[in-house]
Amino acid sequence: MPIPPKLTPEQRQAALKKAGEVRRARAEVKELLKTGSMSITELFDKADSDEVIGGIKVERLIAAMPGMGKVKAMRLMESVGIADNRRLRGLGDRQREALLKEFT
Repeated sequence: MPIPPKLTPEQRQAALKKAGEVRRARAEVKELLKTGSMSITELFDKADSDEVIGGIKVERLIAAMPGMGKVKAMRLMESVGIADNRRLRGLGDRQREALLKEFT
């Protein structure tokens, strides 16, 4: 296991604050998907330019879609050929198209 970096208390506090902001932003995006306020097409467009959105795991994104859960998300990912640790910014064109076809 790697040794964590030595941080000053101020650096640690800043890192914790940034991590909290990222978690809140990702939770907000998943809630927008769940309620239908954001489409998956809009999400893919934003993922290319926004590092926070691009860092969302695909499994969690699919599970946040209406009518989907963890088990259905894993089955869909297997059928499309997406690794379980893949993040949104790491999807290929064919994988994105398959997800768009599934959810539009």
